[in-house]
Amino acid sequence: MKPTFPIVCVGGSAGGLDAYIRLLSKLPADMGVAVVIVNHITAMPTMLHEILPRFSAMPVELIEEDMQIVPNRVFIIPSNRDLHVDGDTFHLAPISKPRGWPDVITVFLRSLTQFWDGRVIAVIVSGYDGDGAAALCGIRAVGGITIAQKLSTASQPDMPQSAIDSGCIDFILSPEEIATQIIRIAHAESAAPGSA
Repeated sequence: MKPTFPIVCVGGSAGGLDAYIRLLSKLPADMGVAVVIVNHITAMPTMLHEILPRFSAMPVELIEEDMQIVPNRVFIIPSNRDLHVDGDTFHLAPISKPRGWPDVITVFLRSLTQFWDGRVIAVIVSGYDGDGAAALCGIRAVGGITIAQKLSTASQPDMPQSAIDSGCIDFILSPEEIATQIIRIAHAESAAPGSA
């Protein structure tokens, strides 16, 4: 059975750690969504799965091939990999853009628009370049919700600025306000007719 719970993609890069901590620390353990942090680091192994558990009420896991996607958990993309979904599982692939600025957030968001049946919430936080922006209009086209970090709260505003410039952002919020909005969406989804 295909999952129908919401999935939240939080895409970031330089300065993203501050946003992830501020966001996760405000999210409850049982709101019924899966959170996927897509940090576009290619040069070194990610340490987020070791740093973030102390700030999250939900378990935090580094994604492995064929890992099942479940709600009430935070998933971290491994370094130097593209991430895709197929039904209720993650699939990892060699990074498709090994040189220049990575586009791992865009790749994952596009996979969600094609292969995820639940609501998609795309969040773009602090980082260089514009990874993720190219997929935001597609997220909205399938009924998803798009959020950019408020520029004054981002240490590197390039990525949220690029997201805003796409013309396909629903909300511009601080990390704490993003958490409040995710909780509101999760509650609305769980109260909707036909929800599990």
